[in-house]
Amino acid sequence: MGGYLKTVVLLAALTALFGALGFAIAGEQGMLLALLFAGGMNLFAWWNSDQMVLRMHNAQPIGPQDAPRLYQMTAALARRAGLPMPALYVIHEDQPNAFATGRNPANAAVAVNTGLLDLMTEEEVEGVIAHELAHIRNRDTLIMTVTATVAGAISMLANVGMLFGGAMNRDRNQSPFGPVALVLMLILAPLAAAVVQMAISRSREYEADRAAAEITGNPLGLASALARLEAYAHRIQNFHAEAHPATAHLFIVNPLSGARMDNLFSTHPRTENRIAALERLAAQMGQAALTRPAPGPWAGGRRNPWG
Repeated sequence: MGGYLKTVVLLAALTALFGALGFAIAGEQGMLLALLFAGGMNLFAWWNSDQMVLRMHNAQPIGPQDAPRLYQMTAALARRAGLPMPALYVIHEDQPNAFATGRNPANAAVAVNTGLLDLMTEEEVEGVIAHELAHIRNRDTLIMTVTATVAGAISMLANVGMLFGGAMNRDRNQSPFGPVALVLMLILAPLAAAVVQMAISRSREYEADRAAAEITGNPLGLASALARLEAYAHRIQNFHAEAHPATAHLFIVNPLSGARMDNLFSTHPRTENRIAALERLAAQMGQAALTRPAPGPWAGGRRNPWG
């Protein structure tokens, strides 16, 4: 199943789960009221999510005068991707990583950790930036906002149902569920919503990898970057991400110390699987097998080589 079709199916599953939970608690009226309330909260988050996330990670804006090489690289990749130049930010974290945010391409930002520039080769940095631009072009931040809206509504409905649902259904007999089934659904529905949300996030990572390879024409550059990012993520702590774990799904690789397995509870696919997919794409393009470059900064050994 293609990545976009899978996303549509999973979004439909979230919507169906939301409807079933709303009906179980208070019928259609309760479902609609909860959706409106949750939608209002998430609409506010959608309009302000980029600046909220950047502030969480203490990201600092940089311009062409601060990091001319990085800026020029990003501008060239954006042109290849058919995108406007995003705002660039740097996060002072030793762990190499990056993420994109913003509600649409005209209001997008790419944030990179200083560790990315300190420890990665130029080819690898290019692959990472292209991956984040692919997220912007694919409207992935919008997709994740929609899933967060529905998943948030499900969690809110479950909380309301725990407090009032049982009494409402006893008085009005609105639900076909018995009390035991209702309690089970109130417990399991938010868990199921989280699983679906994570599955959507993982499917978007594969799509962004593929699109990034097309933008750069170099799947193996991104594959090498992913291998190195994964290795460093195990050894170097990302303090801002640990303080705000809800933002972990935004990063190109999981910035947290655990949850590296490709299971239902991981926001990212296994890095080995992503590398294998990129190597298959490289083979189709007639490129040689991946060779790991020696660790080292992308600007010939200089620390923080933004210039």
